[in-house]
Amino acid sequence: MKMILPRLLVPAVMLAALTGCSVLSGSSRDPVTIYAPSVQIKADPSWPQADYQLVIAKPSAARMVDSPRINVRPTPSELEVYKGATWAQPATDMVEETVLRGFEDSGRIQGVARSATGIRADYKLALDVRRFEADYAGQTTPTGIIEINAKLVHVVDQRVVSDRTFRQSVPVGSTAVPAVAAALERSLAQATTEIVGWTLINARNDRQTP
Repeated sequence: MKMILPRLLVPAVMLAALTGCSVLSGSSRDPVTIYAPSVQIKADPSWPQADYQLVIAKPSAARMVDSPRINVRPTPSELEVYKGATWAQPATDMVEETVLRGFEDSGRIQGVARSATGIRADYKLALDVRRFEADYAGQTTPTGIIEINAKLVHVVDQRVVSDRTFRQSVPVGSTAVPAVAAALERSLAQATTEIVGWTLINARNDRQTP
């Protein structure tokens, strides 16, 4: 089966010299479409109410993942980016903002903030963004894949309460960049919902353990 790939791709290795602003550099005649996912989650009625404070550490990621460019994997050994398209923020910023908003929108916790705010917290959520890309995986159209490892840490003794890797994939059904961006937005929403619920449940269980 012959794979049909979008024409607007450039190798990801060319990103080595790029910064967050340089994606807009070059000829002014080259248009750039900026995608800004807006994710809102719906709280599960079974999620417990929190009686503690939580901070979200700045997520980590490999350099090629933590970029405003939209990554695509045409084959397992290749990583490229869509030309003329970019996210409004790097992947780690999108994940941090979305997860924070997810906790706030859940209505289950009052004391949640970024770790940079310096609030005194009982728990810390550490996130590592491992994948944030479209992956063809031998198919004619890609799948939007997001993979995030999460560690819930008890701040006082730096004990890892729980550790889990979340992976969400949404078929794109098209090779068009807008469809790719939409699929990754849905993947991010699903991953965020799972992370928020998992955190609330595991922190509650930890506080109930003698």
